[in-house]
Parts: sequence; C-alpha cells; structure tokens
Amino acid sequence: MSRMVRVLHVDAFSTTPRMGNPAGVVLDASGLDDEAMQHVAREVGFNETAFVLPSARGDLRLRYFTPGHEVNLCGHATVASFVALHHHGLLPRPVPCRLMLETLAGMLPIVLEIDPVGQLMVTMTQAPAQFVEFQGNRAKLARSLGVEEADFDPELPVVYGSTGLWTLVVPVRTLAAIRRMIPRNAEFPDVLAEMPTASVHPFCREVIDPQSHLHARHFSSPRSGTTEDPVTGTASGVLGAYYRKFIGSPPSPLVVEQGQEVGRDGRVLVWTDQRGEMCEVRIAGAGCLVGEQIVD
Repeated sequence: MSRMVRVLHVDAFSTTPRMGNPAGVVLDASGLDDEAMQHVAREVGFNETAFVLPSARGDLRLRYFTPGHEVNLCGHATVASFVALHHHGLLPRPVPCRLMLETLAGMLPIVLEIDPVGQLMVTMTQAPAQFVEFQGNRAKLARSLGVEEADFDPELPVVYGSTGLWTLVVPVRTLAAIRRMIPRNAEFPDVLAEMPTASVHPFCREVIDPQSHLHARHFSSPRSGTTEDPVTGTASGVLGAYYRKFIGSPPSPLVVEQGQEVGRDGRVLVWTDQRGEMCEVRIAGAGCLVGEQIVD
C-alpha cells in the first residue's frame, strides 16, 4: 500500500466508550483500491471497517470490509461513519438532515438528528426484509452453537433473514441458553446448506434490561475472520421484521439489547412498517469516537 491511512475507532450503539460495537472508519478512502481496503480492515481487526467515498448517486458512498472480505451493508459501521463525519465537521449538510447513502445493498435513506442529551442519533432505512426457510438439521445447528435442540423456542421458526445481509435467525427459549452459547463457527457452512456464508443470530424474549424487548447475540461466518459481532444493526433490523411476521405487532421502537456476553453492552432501536407484502425496516443508534490508528 502506497500511503498511510488514518482509521478512526468509533463505538456504535452506545455512548459509553468501550461499549457497543467497535468499527473502523476511514474518512477519505479516495484512491484506495480493493486490496488496500482489505489490508486496512485486516490490520484494524474489527468486525467491520467502513470506507467513506464520494457518490455520483447520493450524498456519499460507504464500503464495508470485515478482516476477511467485503460485505454489502453493515449497520454499526454506518452509524460509526456518520458519528465520525459529524465529529470532524465533514457532513454534507447541517444536522438535522436527511441524506442518501450509496451501498452495495442499494441507496438507503439516512436521517441525522440531535437527541435531547446532545448526542447524534443516526437512523438508517435498510433494504426490505426477506425470509427463507431453514431446511437444515436443527440438532447440528444446536451443536454448532454449543446448546441443545431443546433450547430452541418451539413456538417460533428458524429462518434466514435479510435487510441487506443474510443471517440465520434462531429463536431460543431462555436467556440462560443464550449465555451458554460457545459457537463453532467453522461448522456453520456445513449446517447452513442453503446459505453457507450466512451468519447466525440467536435471540430470546427474556431480557436483562426491562426497557429492552429482545436479547440477542451474533456469530460470524468463518469467512469473515471474526467470531462474534457485539451489537449488530443489520441483524437487529431483521429481528424487527421477524417480530412483526412471526410474533405480532412490535413495540415502536423495538429495543434490542446485545453485547452483554462479551462485555460490550449496546442497544439498537428498530421500527418496522408493513406496506403490502413488503416490510420496511429502520434502525437507529448513537455512538462515540474513542481513538484512531495509522495503518501503512
């Protein structure tokens, strides 16, 4: 790589440093090719690093890389990017405002506001929700998560879901079962025969914080080079659509807590709107800038 790259470290879905989900943000990625972006993401080592680029179709463009490969969309890195841009005075227009973000998952509306305590709140509209039936072996799935098949919620289906990135939604009966999970990520591609590169997103309706509605964890596809994502925006959006489709009318907003098992407490707010056959999903969160590094 021919230049040194400044990478900001931002914790998304929390305003407390070292909580929420850490992301790398490169504020000016112009001139970086795919290989350079992948190198930066690998060196930073977070679940995702976002690269800010100009857009001919919208206000700006984001590309997202795990340490192993590029992904179409990342909720927490999107929040982190706008927090970083706001902190450095680089937003294309003053807050509050509505922007159009170009991603590989499509053009997505972003709303930026200042909340009552002075924090930037980032609301992103995700791609319309999609679901595909899981037809794999539930016992093997349970083993890959380090639990028993009896720990799955018998009232709810295991399905693949996407609002821009595919994950397997796994309803679990208890918080204790979620806490016991020790993922065998290397087994996921064999278990997820229909979508071998999908991640796995277990959740339960038992929560730690009484202000929350769902508790979740998120285990990465082995190709990403990471094991667990602390607090996930895209998968939380999927959970909101899942709630509406399989559980009932969700609270507005639906509050998803995540990250407690890895010491990274965070919250994602989710809104869903059913428009005919299409479920529109929005997620929101805040974040905080915690540091930076130089990658060469």
